[in-house]
Amino acid sequence: MEYQVLARKFRPRNFVEMVGQEHVLQALINALDNNRLHHAYLFTGTRGVGKTTLARILAKCLNCEQGVSSTPCGECSICLDIAANRMVDLIEVDAASRTKVDDTRELLENVQYAPTSGRYKIYLIDEVHMLSAHSFNALLKTLEEPPPHVKFLLATTDPQKLPVTVLSRCLQFNLKNLAPERIADHLATVLASENVPAEQEALWALARAAQGSMRDALSLTDQAIAHGNGKVASSDVSAMLGSIERTHIVDIAKALAADDGAALLAVAAAMAEQGPDFDAAAQELLALWHQLAIAQTVPEAVDRSMAYFADLVSLAGQFSREQVQLCYQMTLLGRKDMAAAGDQRAAFEMLLLRCLAFIPATGREQPRADSADSAEQGGSPEIKKPQPVAPPSDPRPAAEPVAAPAPVIEAAIEPATARQPAQQPAQQPAQQPAQQPTNPPSTAAAVAPPLQPPPVDDEPPPPWLRDEPLAALDDHRQPPPRLASLDADGWVELRRQLSLGGTLGEIASNCALQAASAERLVFTLSPEATALYGDHHPAELADSINHHCASRVAVVIEVAESALATPRSATSEENAALLAAATEALYADPEVQRAQQLLGAVLDESSIVPAERIREGG
Repeated sequence: MEYQVLARKFRPRNFVEMVGQEHVLQALINALDNNRLHHAYLFTGTRGVGKTTLARILAKCLNCEQGVSSTPCGECSICLDIAANRMVDLIEVDAASRTKVDDTRELLENVQYAPTSGRYKIYLIDEVHMLSAHSFNALLKTLEEPPPHVKFLLATTDPQKLPVTVLSRCLQFNLKNLAPERIADHLATVLASENVPAEQEALWALARAAQGSMRDALSLTDQAIAHGNGKVASSDVSAMLGSIERTHIVDIAKALAADDGAALLAVAAAMAEQGPDFDAAAQELLALWHQLAIAQTVPEAVDRSMAYFADLVSLAGQFSREQVQLCYQMTLLGRKDMAAAGDQRAAFEMLLLRCLAFIPATGREQPRADSADSAEQGGSPEIKKPQPVAPPSDPRPAAEPVAAPAPVIEAAIEPATARQPAQQPAQQPAQQPAQQPTNPPSTAAAVAPPLQPPPVDDEPPPPWLRDEPLAALDDHRQPPPRLASLDADGWVELRRQLSLGGTLGEIASNCALQAASAERLVFTLSPEATALYGDHHPAELADSINHHCASRVAVVIEVAESALATPRSATSEENAALLAAATEALYADPEVQRAQQLLGAVLDESSIVPAERIREGG
């Protein structure tokens, strides 16, 4: 007996055998059972999702000798003829090969005649979008008002090319791509009925390669059976598809979780021996990060039938959610960069090393090379992790202050997070004299213990609340003005000291101080700046001012015009003055004047930027 391919042997014969497309099946079943039939149906979708199959099942339902229903018998002569593709009243047309208007006219000449043996004469036009414009025009009238015994079943993979006049005359059903888990389950059922042993991971690889098409999945399964000599193994399917074994992708994730760069490159080398498509490998890695994110966020949504489900659960506990998201983003961007790289393997390895370098550390420090020791030994730099050094014991009483030893340059390079500046000026209060070291440090020491940061006392009160002279304050931090005597200029300076951003910052920058007292500050806001203003802004501005000034004032914002300066207008005036001074200085520069005289140069004033810092708002 001649072998029949799986895609034809297991083509659904009724609605029950259809896999997926429940949204379309339910509508057709209800229409058939309630005798609410339309004269034209349009099935759209990508290749291999069941458009033609669904049309043939519908033809059986319409012409079955048992009557019109959603469950054809499959045993009568008409059902058998439709299954064997020899029924006279089912006219299948390949529009891709009959695109001319003459072909359409010839087809429609027999529409008026009654069916020979069936209940309806059915025109099944596949790839209908390939018809010419004249063919569509010739079909329109018949498609809109066909005889009662005629049904049109149209199928297309590109509904965008159909005229609107055709779409408006049909009931359109959009068939969706099948999920990989649905395809894998169906393949397992098919191979079980064929007594073909199959590995679950191989079925998942075939389902992913089919990209939503059941027909493609069955065709690939036929090829896999031939390649594996009667069985479907994961290694054979990977070799046949030229894809990456999922074990390599899992090993990559394990190496990243263990912070093992050597293992990471070893996996890449093992992959390179198989001559893989590294772009497909990056795509598989993206799929793994996606599954990990689902396992961490919605674990009940993970399909437990996956062959690598145990590895997925283990990896989900070794990465944080932030790390998975970061790895996904870097893999996605790295895959785009691989297209511009000359060496695909090198680009893929750089993608992996980038993930390894930028994964946020989880309680571990990245080691650095001990360059000084390596230079003395004449060898290559050795990766060393810094060892903690216990502070030297001090026999003196705790009350006696101990001077910190002078800093000594260490041979080992400390991690970036532990490095301290070479010199840190220590600020002593004015009332306490500087402590003198009792024992001078020895400069002959090879390695000194790392500097310990001085103990931090509780946060001192704001400088303006201390009983200290103004000269004792830091030069870079001026005390805020007393709010009772605050004026418009003082408000401009106070606004610059406040750390305000977003909408509240914009509102404060456009407010002018109208009146001030120890209990209340009254501001005016121009009506032109009220687009973002809300009733909650006065209270938020009061909280910010009180926190900064250690006060308890209320803020009132009135919408009115004011001639007083606002922080925004004051900043604009300062920037204009800086720009004017810079422009004047350029025109007075001898070199600029010489260039104007000798070369006729013209100064582009729009490109002038003052050397002083220009403020960006109030």
